[in-house]
Amino acid sequence: MDEKILKWLFDIKYAIDEIDSYFVDKTYNFDQYRSNLQLKRAVERDLEIIGEAVNRIFKQDVNFQIDNAKKIIG
Repeated sequence: MDEKILKWLFDIKYAIDEIDSYFVDKTYNFDQYRSNLQLKRAVERDLEIIGEAVNRIFKQDVNFQIDNAKKIIG
């Protein structure tokens, strides 16, 4: 596997882990999440990182299997 793809996969994993870490020991509901601008922006940024990494993987290797790649990128 291409080293670039491995790096982007790591970026995706790291961003997912980071999002998970925001909610450890917390019981947020959507209204609380929506009203917490800092948390919302942090999650949005990690989602952007995931989308960009999937986009780069998809451009590098169109045969790489990622379910719902186009939706993730969007």
